Amino acid sequence: MKKITIAIDGFSSTGKSTLAKQLAKALGYVYVDTGAMYRAVTLYAMQHNFVSENYLDKEALVKKLPDVQLKFQFNAVLGFAEMFLNGTNVETEIRTLNVSRLVSKIAEISEVRSKLVEQQQQMGKNKAIVMDGRDIGTVVFPDAELKIFMTASPETRAQRRYDELLENGQSVSFADVLQNVKERDFIDTNREDSPLVQAEDAVVVDNSAMSREEQFEVVLSLAHHKLS
Repeated sequence: MKKITIAIDGFSSTGKSTLAKQLAKALGYVYVDTGAMYRAVTLYAMQHNFVSENYLDKEALVKKLPDVQLKFQFNAVLGFAEMFLNGTNVETEIRTLNVSRLVSKIAEISEVRSKLVEQQQQMGKNKAIVMDGRDIGTVVFPDAELKIFMTASPETRAQRRYDELLENGQSVSFADVLQNVKERDFIDTNREDSPLVQAEDAVVVDNSAMSREEQFEVVLSLAHHKLS
């Protein structure tokens, strides 16, 4: 049976991971959340005081990169793979607003991107994979058979992220979340190394007014078309 690579890129809080999980499950494919990998490296940098809102010790982090071991481990109860950093499950810790505030800083570092892109390409060498992030269709898998670029208004994305954080018991304000969304957009689209851009052959999905079910049906149809 034909196997393809599906690359899902787009802005933060557009629901890339949710869609990618749904798609991988429907197709029986492997799902890789590259955002979780960058978040885990960010958490490591925070734990070792290499980064804060006003500080970044890039040299110290780059020197320690060989010590950063990342692994996805499938949780049968939850139905998806969780991120482990140096043997510790950090799935909850990497989803906090504190990590969100700093992850774009870490993702700008070329040495970090090189390390993670190499791992991502290795994960997808046999195809039958759905991977989401910022540069999957442009850098990691430029030859992916199906490329999706997801977008939505900043306000819509901030509301989704705000609701998610509250649901997880975090105390945050909508204004802070919206500011974080806009700041990440700027950094992601303006960094020198692998900025967030739409691949020329990507299909744009603006889900500002779509439900999760609607966007899933749209993309699943695109996948079936490629597979046929």
